Amino acid sequence: MQKPLPTEHREYFSRYIDLVPDGNYTELLQSQTTAEVNFYNNIPANKHDYRYAEGKWTPKEVLLHVIDTERIFSYRALVAARGDNNSILPSMDENLFAANADVSNRTMRSLVDELAAVRTTTKILFENMTEAETKLTANASGFNTSARALGYMIIGHAMHHINITKERYL
Repeated sequence: MQKPLPTEHREYFSRYIDLVPDGNYTELLQSQTTAEVNFYNNIPANKHDYRYAEGKWTPKEVLLHVIDTERIFSYRALVAARGDNNSILPSMDENLFAANADVSNRTMRSLVDELAAVRTTTKILFENMTEAETKLTANASGFNTSARALGYMIIGHAMHHINITKERYL
């Protein structure tokens, strides 16, 4: 699957897509998955519920945000790949999602396991799309977004949050 053109997504998402190196998408997804699982598994336990400032997410909340976002991006990619450009897919209010997701009784391990499960379904979804299907678009929050743009956004979004977690939490 080729990297998307800038016209295949809202400009805002270039911040994620630009983080993804060139290469085979499936291999990039697998490599990033391994790196992400290792990263979150190696966050010291005393940092799992740490907030670097009032109102900021903990590393566990960050990871659940990445998982939730991947689910949404994958669904949008499915809608695009199936040729449904008539449905208007709603925006995601990340703060509302975070406010309504209690991770206080979850372990980092359970979240990493959930990430791995979600990532497996993402991998299967994308590795079975034809190149033509990856170029199809869905109306995501009022902008035609290709399935392949969403695939690259999944990788880049996860990379973005690893970078922020390294900078602000560790």
